[in-house]
Amino acid sequence: MLKGGILNGQLLRVLGETGHKDLLLVSDAGMPLPKDVDRVDLSLVPGIPAYTDVLQAVVDDIMVEKAFLAEEVKTISPKMHAKILEILKPTGCEIEYVPHVELKQIMQTTRACIRSGEFTGYANVILQAGVSYGGDAER
Repeated sequence: MLKGGILNGQLLRVLGETGHKDLLLVSDAGMPLPKDVDRVDLSLVPGIPAYTDVLQAVVDDIMVEKAFLAEEVKTISPKMHAKILEILKPTGCEIEYVPHVELKQIMQTTRACIRSGEFTGYANVILQAGVSYGGDAER
């Protein structure tokens, strides 16, 4: 039995299979997910699980080198935007804002989509995986 952290087996599999430059979408409950992309649907009822809890758990488990957010989140959901930036800040990742329609296009190339129960509009981030090592590492 796992000691803690992410307990969902499907999500653990997806994160474990994610490699450098792979894209993962962490979405709100309403994002229309692509049919041909692996889905991890964690939604239960509106608000559960909360988007920020899902995003934090994912960010805690993978290296993130870049994040794509919809431009619209800044004005339509500014409180959520601030929470997302707070979660992403410790990663030091590059953040790129694109129109929501373009985010949906990028989403088509994701390795997997992780759906929360969030009912806040534009609570969607595409994470680009980094690597947790560099050049010659000492053991």
